[in-house]
Amino acid sequence: MFNIFKKRAPVELTDFLPMQIDLHSHILPGIDDGSPDIETSLKLIKGLYDLGIRRSIATPHIIGDLYRNTPAIIGESLARTRKACTAAGVDIDLHAAAEYMLDDYFMDLLESKEPLLTIHSNIILTEQSYAMPNNNLEEILFKILTEGYQPIMAHPERYNFYHSDYSNFHRLKELGFLLQVNLLSFTGYYGAPATKAAKYIMENRLASYVSTDLHHARHLAAFQDKENLQLFKKYIGNQELNSFPNI
Repeated sequence: MFNIFKKRAPVELTDFLPMQIDLHSHILPGIDDGSPDIETSLKLIKGLYDLGIRRSIATPHIIGDLYRNTPAIIGESLARTRKACTAAGVDIDLHAAAEYMLDDYFMDLLESKEPLLTIHSNIILTEQSYAMPNNNLEEILFKILTEGYQPIMAHPERYNFYHSDYSNFHRLKELGFLLQVNLLSFTGYYGAPATKAAKYIMENRLASYVSTDLHHARHLAAFQDKENLQLFKKYIGNQELNSFPNI
């Protein structure tokens, strides 16, 4: 017989991610390459909560030739997910923004003057194609700043075209991008070059944010691995990350 009065082992700090705010994930159901349905979304969100995340900002892709998500589509998905979390007793502070591909469609959105979905205040999350760098990145950035937005560049460590010259990471920062590193990059999940680049970015204190970029159960399992959790803490150290005014 099990001893129901046996004292449970205390939860260790090493069982948690090194932040309580996650500002980049694909946990809303059925609108991009992340969670396909509400059941999966609940599993992923519960997993994040168990790892210590208390505020999660879902960021579905907006890509002109693939995912033309709108504020209405994302808002409806967020509402359904919040309702499901409440019903399941998952007490997480769930919000949504978007991960904007810096493509022609994004430029059209800027030109239209329609409000973009922000991570916080005027901060937006952006990404580039993995295939090649944006030749007009400075022009795009100038337009973003002119429209009153502050851009985060998502996972710069994963762009192969930056791996031959790390001065690119400094250049992004100097231009005005905030840098966000994916936690799994420290583990080798995306390959050795991404791991090396992520370490460089952190060691040179170029990052403002770290996030999960959670898409599916395989990602979640990697976050739950105790060795990986130790790696996250090792490379992040005492750097103050993921903070916003009034949060």
